[in-house]
Amino acid sequence: MSIDPEALRAHYTAFLAPRRILLTGHSHQAWPDVARQGQLEAWDAAARDVDDKWGEAFAVADEVRGYIADQIGASADEIALGQNTHELVTRLLSALPLAERRHIVTTTGEFHSAHRQLSRLSEEGVDIEWVEALHAQTLAQRLSARVRSDTALVLVSSVLFETSSIVPHLGELATQVRAMGAELCIDAYHAFSVVPFTIAGGLKSAFVVGGGYKYAQWGEGSCFLRVPASCELRPVYTGWFSDFASLEHRGSGPVGYGDRGADRFAGSTYDPVSHYRARKVIRFFREQGLTIDALRACSLRQTARIIAGLDGFEVATPGEDGARGGFVAVTLPDASAQAARLRSAGIFVDARGDKLRFGPAPYVTDDEIDRALETFRAR
Repeated sequence: MSIDPEALRAHYTAFLAPRRILLTGHSHQAWPDVARQGQLEAWDAAARDVDDKWGEAFAVADEVRGYIADQIGASADEIALGQNTHELVTRLLSALPLAERRHIVTTTGEFHSAHRQLSRLSEEGVDIEWVEALHAQTLAQRLSARVRSDTALVLVSSVLFETSSIVPHLGELATQVRAMGAELCIDAYHAFSVVPFTIAGGLKSAFVVGGGYKYAQWGEGSCFLRVPASCELRPVYTGWFSDFASLEHRGSGPVGYGDRGADRFAGSTYDPVSHYRARKVIRFFREQGLTIDALRACSLRQTARIIAGLDGFEVATPGEDGARGGFVAVTLPDASAQAARLRSAGIFVDARGDKLRFGPAPYVTDDEIDRALETFRAR
């Protein structure tokens, strides 16, 4: 089933204001109108049930957890939920045996929160090795070559956030990391709901982090960490939801964790509104046939159109379908200034360093893409 952007737009009336073109699909997609209903359902549940609202909230969270698991080929019991990926990755970092294994391998192309947190750890004596993220085709092999006997973690994105380059051969990297007794964490945020990604490709031993703020259209507060079923790590940064069933039996022994692997990485009291909103959007996606295959086909067609319209510019995103994620980046010395200029014309894009990013979405029409590119070329 193919996606018809014109027909889909009727479900996004609040976000798709006249004379505004949203090419922010890689960052903040428009929310369908049903998302507002989800937020109101959370309000109604709180007003009706007060502190008894949590039974329903947990059921809503379980539906979100189940959808995530289906999308990445995991079990729902392996999915820990969090308000943001930084919270979840930091919880993983706190579980690593950094007293014995002081080495972490990552790339220069990771998102700001991971880059900042790892940089801060390096100030505390953890050996952070940064591998150049250029040439994504060989990145997994180059990471693998840096893994050694004192490596605790390898952290890498499946799609690089600056260039939209897909990083291949992650399954082979997982095998090498596991053989050396280390952990692998894959940031799949720029794959979730736009590029097919599952742990079936040799990644059953890997942690996977991602969320719904971008392509899934869930908004803030709905992130996840997939935890390998065999995980026995004990995060130091741990919340009371990690052993929810034992709250009435506090003892003086070691801190306990729940039965499910993902319980080890659970947090504490959170705002359930995000999950009500996500559940509404998940159901909307199913009703509209917005499957990962349909979304990927739409994205590839749209990004190919953008690349064609950027002929003559330095496009940093791969042209090959199998190597390209869900947005297109062009290298410009004044990328931020160009983003501001386009915004003044009602065209929403963004910049990361010297990269101007164009992110289509399933509700963006070809005419909007063409008008945005025409305005950009008129600079």
